[in-house]
Amino acid sequence: MHRTRAMHIVCAGHINWDVRLHVDRLPTPGDEGLIERRHESGGGSAANVAVGLAELGEDAHLLGAAGDDERGSEATARLEEAGVEPHVRIAEAPTTVKYVLVNGAGEVALLGTDGANESFGADDLPAGTLDTAGALHLTGQRPETAAELARRAPADAVVSFDPGRRGADRAYDAVFEHVDVLLVNEKEAQTLDVDVPVTVTKLGAEGARWSGPAGVVESGGIDVGAVADTTGAGDAFAAGFLTVWLDEREPARALGVGNACGALAVGEEGPDANLSWERIESMLDR
Repeated sequence: MHRTRAMHIVCAGHINWDVRLHVDRLPTPGDEGLIERRHESGGGSAANVAVGLAELGEDAHLLGAAGDDERGSEATARLEEAGVEPHVRIAEAPTTVKYVLVNGAGEVALLGTDGANESFGADDLPAGTLDTAGALHLTGQRPETAAELARRAPADAVVSFDPGRRGADRAYDAVFEHVDVLLVNEKEAQTLDVDVPVTVTKLGAEGARWSGPAGVVESGGIDVGAVADTTGAGDAFAAGFLTVWLDEREPARALGVGNACGALAVGEEGPDANLSWERIESMLDR
């Protein structure tokens, strides 16, 4: 089902504090929505993927930054409790806060503060952290930091990159030169025109698509019934996909496990999907 020996995987990017506001509807300009409940937790794409990898048995490390404040301490504690080894730069700026509006269908809209999450630079990389890494997973962060980390990764390490919503707005050309696996959603795939060995397109409820040297492989979505919250579903997918891909290089199996992880995430409130191989296999049996 999966390897017995954990792989050393380094994730790099944002550590956030998420404030989720569950609303009756996502307001349009001039409109007003009603906040039905509020939930707070650690977040950030890199942090979410690292947590998912650790839950799946990998030796997950995280490179990022947080403020010297309660939110930063709690976000770091979340990582440690999941089994992630955090390498966190404590910045002068406060921990970045993301306000996530979630409607009854699980659709989201985001607002954010700048904060500390891009304070981590390549010079903050602890000695030896990347030396034995089998993989480096980069997420949306300062392009120069992502590019330098990719350059420092071992020659045989797999470099994956999920640039996120701002991928088309930032100068990531130097990063793409090192990328082995690009993870994007369907909208992002339409705005990015890059040449990388493998592109994985997340299609939400429709599943996912792998495009690589062997052609195109598709895996359908999994019916989850009621959706609680889509926050972090793409990150859960990435954790599941990478865990299998790094071990087996089998697109169909990797996509299926990724889809199962994403399906588990949308059934949970917040970004933590509470992944386990038992739950994944049960989801795949549907």
